[in-house]
Amino acid sequence: MRRLHLLIFKNYENRNKMKELLITIFLCSPFVATSQNYPAFGSEIDVVINGLSFDAMEPFISSNGNYLFFNNLNDGVNTRLYYATKVNDSVFNFMGELNGTNQLTPPHLDAVADMDALNTFYWTSTRNYPADLENLFHGTFSNGTVSSIGRIHGSFYKNMPGWLVMDHGISNDGQYMYFNNARFDGICQGPCETELGIAQKVNDSTFNKMPNSDFLLHTIRDTNFIYYAPCISSDHLELYYTRFPKGAITPGTLFEICVAVRNNVNDTFSIPHVLFSELLAELIEAPSLTTDKQIMYYHKKTAASHKIVLRYRNAPSSILATATSKFPFSLYPNPASGQLNIQVDFKYSFLKVSVYNLLGELLISQLNQTEIDVHSLTTGTYFVRLEVDNEVVNNRMLQIE
Repeated sequence: MRRLHLLIFKNYENRNKMKELLITIFLCSPFVATSQNYPAFGSEIDVVINGLSFDAMEPFISSNGNYLFFNNLNDGVNTRLYYATKVNDSVFNFMGELNGTNQLTPPHLDAVADMDALNTFYWTSTRNYPADLENLFHGTFSNGTVSSIGRIHGSFYKNMPGWLVMDHGISNDGQYMYFNNARFDGICQGPCETELGIAQKVNDSTFNKMPNSDFLLHTIRDTNFIYYAPCISSDHLELYYTRFPKGAITPGTLFEICVAVRNNVNDTFSIPHVLFSELLAELIEAPSLTTDKQIMYYHKKTAASHKIVLRYRNAPSSILATATSKFPFSLYPNPASGQLNIQVDFKYSFLKVSVYNLLGELLISQLNQTEIDVHSLTTGTYFVRLEVDNEVVNNRMLQIE
C-alpha cells in the first residue's frame, strides 16, 4: 500500500483537549459543509484487463474515460507504470508500459498515475532519491507516451531525507494538487507518519502549498491514522482517500476508503465518512473517480495478486451530480465552440439553463432559451444543468473546444 515495501528512509503529542476544542469550533463555523450529503456506491465489480498477467495497483481513469493507468506490484524495486484502453466501464485492453515514465534499471519506483483534463501527466518516482528530494514528475501524455518530462518543484515538499511525496491527486482542471507527504525510517512497516495538504499551481513545473491548506483539511489530518492516496472530484467538492490506524500492521488492521465533502470550494471539508473497509488480507486502496463522479475505481488485494475493481455511484451528492432523468434533454454539438443547442422533449412553462465550470462556479444562466452562446467559455470541461418549473431535472457534461 503506498507503501509497505518502499526501501527508503513527528511523532506528535496526543492533544485531545485541543483537538476537541478545534472540532467544536469547526462544527460551529459558518464554513462547515452542513448540507452536503455523503455519496453512496453500489456493489464491487471486478475490472478485466485483457492481456494483463500481473498485479494492477493504484488505478487512475483519464478525464475522457478512455485510458486506465496503473502500476504493477509496488515493491520499490521494479515498479513501473502501464496503461490500458477502454472497451467498457469494466473491461479494458492492456497496451503495455507507459512510454517515457519508467526508469530502465532497478531498484526503482515509477508509480501513482495522475492526469488533468489537458493531458498533463503526473507520477511519483524515486529516481536519484535521496540526492534529489523532489520526487514528483510531470509530462504530456499522448497515445501511450509521456514526453516533455520534468520534475515538479514547490513548497509542499518536506525537503528532508526520509520524507517523500508518496501520493498525490491532481484536480481535473490541473490547478490544485492534493499531496501526501510520508516519512519512512526503514523500521516501520509502511510509512511511519503522513501529512495531507493542498498545493496550487504556479506554472507547469511548480506547485506551492496553499496558506489555508491545513485549515481546509483539519478534520482529515488525524494523527491517529496513516492516510494516503487522495483523489479530488472534478467539482472539488468530494475528497476521497485511504487510511488505516497508525501502529503495527497486523491481519486485523482495517483499511478504509473514506470521503469528506463540502458545499463549495471555500469550505473546509467535513468530518470523514468511511465508504468501505477491508482487513489486510483483502486490503482496498487508491480510489480514482470518473469526471462525472459516477464510477469509482480502486485496487483490492487477493490471495494471488492485486486487482482493480469498480463501484457505481448510487446517490448523487452535489449540484453537479446526475439528478433525476424525469425530463430528458440532450446537448448538441458536443464538443461545442460557439453555440450550444438544448434539445428538450417535454413541455414546460419555465426553463432555466445553467453552465458551471469544474469548480462548481456558475458561468452562464439563461431563462426559457434553448440556444446558448458559449463563445466566452475557454477550452475545457463544463456541466450544464436544467431546471424545469423550479425543479432541478438533470445535468450533462459539456466539452468546449
